[in-house]
Amino acid sequence: MTNYYMSHCLCEDKNICLNCRSWLDKLKDKIPLSEQDLSLLKKPKKVFTFAFPVKMDSGQVCYFDGYRVQYNDALGPTKGGIRFHQETDLEEVKMLSFLMILKCALLNLPFGGAKGGVCVDPAKLSKGELERLSRGFIRETHNFIGPDIDIPAPDVNTNEQIMAWMVDEYSKIKGRFIPGVITGKPVELGGSLGRSVATALGGAYLLKRLSEIENKKPEQTIVVIQGFGNVGGNIAKILHNWGYKIIAVSNAQGGVFDEQGLNIAKLTEEQKDNCSALPILNGAKTISNQGLLELSCDILIPAAISHQINEKNANNIKAKTILEMANAPITLEAEEILFKKRVQVVPDILANAGGVVVSYFEWLQNSSNDYWTEKKVFRKLEEKMNLAFDNVWALSQKENCDLRTASHILAIKKILRAEKLRGNI
Repeated sequence: MTNYYMSHCLCEDKNICLNCRSWLDKLKDKIPLSEQDLSLLKKPKKVFTFAFPVKMDSGQVCYFDGYRVQYNDALGPTKGGIRFHQETDLEEVKMLSFLMILKCALLNLPFGGAKGGVCVDPAKLSKGELERLSRGFIRETHNFIGPDIDIPAPDVNTNEQIMAWMVDEYSKIKGRFIPGVITGKPVELGGSLGRSVATALGGAYLLKRLSEIENKKPEQTIVVIQGFGNVGGNIAKILHNWGYKIIAVSNAQGGVFDEQGLNIAKLTEEQKDNCSALPILNGAKTISNQGLLELSCDILIPAAISHQINEKNANNIKAKTILEMANAPITLEAEEILFKKRVQVVPDILANAGGVVVSYFEWLQNSSNDYWTEKKVFRKLEEKMNLAFDNVWALSQKENCDLRTASHILAIKKILRAEKLRGNI
């Protein structure tokens, strides 16, 4: 038995998630993981890669690379977003699907983890091309997604309109309307009230809870936010309304900075669209994304794309706490540096889990055909987020470890218990 197991493991490297293995290696001292545990956790259960055709407005047919990774389904049908980005590749999708299984386990949701993506720059597509790309993705994946199999949702550069096209295409293929196959849909097609701000609001609830624990008032808390799209823009509005002092925000074109505090409401009002440069208000000045990350502040919120804080700039980070609203915005090498600098990190699998929590609520509403008020959605979201945070905080204090390690311990133990009960380990 042992010899067979060891010889079988020689073939494993082809499907291993490299970042996942690195995270798991860090946990060996905190969780007794057997070789079978590691073998199960460090590679996804199912990986789908495909190239699919899209007819462009010019009449030319272009092929795009698509991915869907269903990392683990021990806790239920897999769940995770679909991103459209020119740098999307299989390793990234594997890593993000691993984060999804941890996120769902940590928030006590009945889902496994998945992720999908297409390697494309959506800014270069017309609306018609974007629709044909979205529908084409579903034609390639419809046999291995579904309300009880794998439920996609929006992610980077995808939104409720794209989800509407996708649920429509899936329903046409299946011959009936099946709203539960996709979450993050428009309300008119079975979407949940509050879903568009859920990720940002969930993170804001955690920051409020952390402020209560640390006995810090909003007006005494200086905040910097990288990213001004759905997540970054919404959390900026929420925190500004709650009285937090936001001194800098940015998008892909660069940022604006005012040490006296930005008027987020006016900034949002004057911005032309999400793709244009942020307006320079009276008293503010421009700042690069790199310069923004290195500003002195109480709370730094990376809400853009992965790996923005790395070993090249980690030593220059002056924030006391980082709230990870983006997925994997800090590299493993950078986190070691930040840990030595005693920078507190609220990890992505906790901080940005509001989106998947309300996706779960949407899935429940679709299943029962009973739709909730926005007030009920927000109340139940705050309960879920605070309970998860309190569990993570308590374990971090007990084990004298950082919040990411505590989050991983709680999530991985839950996944392994489910796998053991199923007889898989």
